[in-house]
Amino acid sequence: MVRYIAAREAALLAAEIEAFAPQMQVTAFDSPASQIYRRITRSSTATQRQSNTTPQANANQPQGKQKVQGNKKRRVVPKLSDVNELPHNLGSLPTLSKSNAVANGTPKTEIKEEGVDALANELQYTVDKATKVLADSPSEDKKKRAKKSNPYGLTPGVTPFPDWTRPTPEECEEVNRLLSSIHGEIVAPTTIPEPSLTVTGCGEVPSVLDALIRTLLSGATTGKNSAMAFNGLVQKFGILNEGIGKGSVNWDAVRRAPLKDVFEAIKSGGLADNKSKNIKATLDMVYKENQERRNILVKGEAEADDGNEDKSQTVKQLNDKSEGEKQYEIACADQNFLSLNHLHGLPTEDVMTELVKYPGIGPKTAACVLLFCLQRPCFAVDTHIFRICKWLGWVPPSKATEITAFSHLEVRIPDHLKYSLHQLFIRHGKSCPRCRAITGQSSAGWEEGCVIDHLVTRTGKRKGAVEGENGKSKRAKESST
Repeated sequence: MVRYIAAREAALLAAEIEAFAPQMQVTAFDSPASQIYRRITRSSTATQRQSNTTPQANANQPQGKQKVQGNKKRRVVPKLSDVNELPHNLGSLPTLSKSNAVANGTPKTEIKEEGVDALANELQYTVDKATKVLADSPSEDKKKRAKKSNPYGLTPGVTPFPDWTRPTPEECEEVNRLLSSIHGEIVAPTTIPEPSLTVTGCGEVPSVLDALIRTLLSGATTGKNSAMAFNGLVQKFGILNEGIGKGSVNWDAVRRAPLKDVFEAIKSGGLADNKSKNIKATLDMVYKENQERRNILVKGEAEADDGNEDKSQTVKQLNDKSEGEKQYEIACADQNFLSLNHLHGLPTEDVMTELVKYPGIGPKTAACVLLFCLQRPCFAVDTHIFRICKWLGWVPPSKATEITAFSHLEVRIPDHLKYSLHQLFIRHGKSCPRCRAITGQSSAGWEEGCVIDHLVTRTGKRKGAVEGENGKSKRAKESST
């Protein structure tokens, strides 16, 4: 409504200016205002043009005077200065001649309502269209924020394969039942166990930061190697006896140590060069964030809110805490107890976004922290799960990656089965002679069969197989029929 009123006022202004054209000095160029008015006059009929001056006005004015004015030629004057420019490139403002504005008491020329309404509608349509284009075009800042907050192209709540309707809930229930029959029933714990110093695990500890670093250490290596790396950290930097992360590694000591010392502590676990750098960088980021949260709690909302959208959300979250929780977080920051436990208060989608911003943390690691530490339903996809799900036809075999498979399966698998299926697929992928990586008919135990053999179509390299057409194994084809 506001836009329409503004458009109508602009149309009236343009029409009034043109109506007084015989009494005006005009600019040296044909202004857009004049072009706008000519649209009205072209759309009006000859009868409407004749009615612009009322009969009463014509009677009050001598006929000769009218003729002289009608035949009066316009004088061209130099272009006006910029101070008389109309906004939005509408040209220069015409200068009214005060002596001739109303000649002999002649009233203003009547403006036709039909033409004004038509022009007002056209102006409003143009403005609305331009506004929509601007609104639909994300700014560079928004593009940068989207890229920063979602670096892996995750699509929470939406599958990247909308036409791929598998797995159905019934299929998930059936596979869960079959795998449970040989690997045992898997039930998520009701409470998080105390941290272990001998098993790294995938996040089954109370502290979110501890869970994150442990899961990072366990990536791309065996459980034995990751346990050796974790034990190296324990021996080098000691354990916390109190506070957040009690009973596990003193992560602030790791943060303050030289990079070389961290490398030496975990080198027995493999990939120590990258992992030591990622651990150090992550701990530095967490320390900085903890101090920023502390400063917000101490200074209050007024001084902390500087217009930054992310910080504004943090301020809101902190303000929702009880006074006791605020004082506890301040005390932890003062004593350098590094913590990510505030992620418990965020929605799952936001937790995922927060976790993947740390170096070396991908969707799988973040999903494990969500599943095992924060106890949220989240279907983490590792190499074993990805392989079996492709064989089951739960994801498009030729299109899916581990990341897109995660986004798809997170939507398709029922929440109450995510914990058990995650565990069962990993156990089965490691132990089944037919479902292990690069296995084949020559593998030991092949003859024992597989409980989901009738549901899978195995592809990829097969151990001890003869290569057939398109590089696929002939025995693999036979084994899947």
